Amino acid sequence: MTYWDSSALVPLVVDESSTARMREVLSADPGVTTWIWTRTEVISAIERRVRQGLILAPERRPVLGRLDDLAAGWDEVTEILAVRARANALLARHPLRAADAGQLGAALQVREQTGAGLPFVTRDRRLALAAEREGFEVLDVGD
Repeated sequence: MTYWDSSALVPLVVDESSTARMREVLSADPGVTTWIWTRTEVISAIERRVRQGLILAPERRPVLGRLDDLAAGWDEVTEILAVRARANALLARHPLRAADAGQLGAALQVREQTGAGLPFVTRDRRLALAAEREGFEVLDVGD
């Protein structure tokens, strides 16, 4: 099982320079765990690319379909109140955006529940540093 931040999942549905690398990470451990808000974050990234003209209108639906296929196989952390409490504490310790604190809070929740090491996959350098400081092995920190 591996925890995936939305920044690492986007290249699995949108062709980017990091797509091949993220596919390698996924093939090594297809057990994706993420938090309940991740799908919304990934849709936001897709729609932003559509508005910017980086994804053409006819490509939008297939990209969203790839997200649906990917999301059908992942596990979601749904304990919103517990994640929120962890995220609030993380914001005092690390210079994170709210959604990133939520991602890391969800990963902490999973790690506590499983009692096992949980690799953390992200393309966001600031989140990667915070995850490392919280004791996670970070598998990818972006370009």
